[in-house]
Amino acid sequence: MYQSISPYIPVLILLVLALAFGVVTLMVAWLVRPSKPYDEKLSPYECGINPLMPAKIRVPIRFFVIILLFLLFDVEAVFMYPWAAMYKKLGIWGFVEMFLFIVILLVGYIYAWAKGALEWE
Repeated sequence: MYQSISPYIPVLILLVLALAFGVVTLMVAWLVRPSKPYDEKLSPYECGINPLMPAKIRVPIRFFVIILLFLLFDVEAVFMYPWAAMYKKLGIWGFVEMFLFIVILLVGYIYAWAKGALEWE
């Protein structure tokens, strides 16, 4: 039984150390931080300019869709760089996999375009 648990002991130690580091850091920060709240400090902006609108406004969902699409195509670029670096070693199989990956992303892009997710109106 101990032989099956022993490979996980370093993971357990790392987990305990990570949790302890987080807790100790928060406790030390709580102890040494200055705590002198005043009206300007508690305002949404500390720059001295009065806010023009409330800090909690509703943001249209369209912004989040655009952000997700940007991240999707950013991840595509991240996957394409190592593929391009290893292109000769991967051969035709690597080319087919990347082609399918790009086709799947292209279908998603066309779907988002057809649904009007890229319109700013």
